[in-house]
Amino acid sequence: MLFITSALRIPMGEISFTFIRASGPGGQHVNRSATAVQLRFDVMGSPSLPETVKNRVRQLAGSRMSKDGILTIEAREYRSQKRNREEALLRLARLIREAGVIKAARHPTKPSLGAKMRRLESKKQRSSTKQTRRLRRDEE
Repeated sequence: MLFITSALRIPMGEISFTFIRASGPGGQHVNRSATAVQLRFDVMGSPSLPETVKNRVRQLAGSRMSKDGILTIEAREYRSQKRNREEALLRLARLIREAGVIKAARHPTKPSLGAKMRRLESKKQRSSTKQTRRLRRDEE
């Protein structure tokens, strides 16, 4: 069972893992062992996720999700299969947790009367400063 939040859990039976060879440095170890992990999770077909979360995951996943609604996460940072598997599960949990958070819509506000007055006062002061400079140059 993968615990996302206190109310949201995904059974491990809904998640599948494929182990592939990782690229990069590591010598013969890299050539012989399949330590990289591909995690696949059918987001759109999962009974564990609410529809709102499914739609947000689709938006956040981008190219990691296929047209069929299957999310693919690759983890190849570590040299051990176990650590890469844990990393892939952490990334899945983080993505779903982020999809569950709905940001409040921003309502544009107008500046207060005091803010408008302070702005105009500073403009007047700057104008008068420049005005006095201009007068001195004309006198020369």
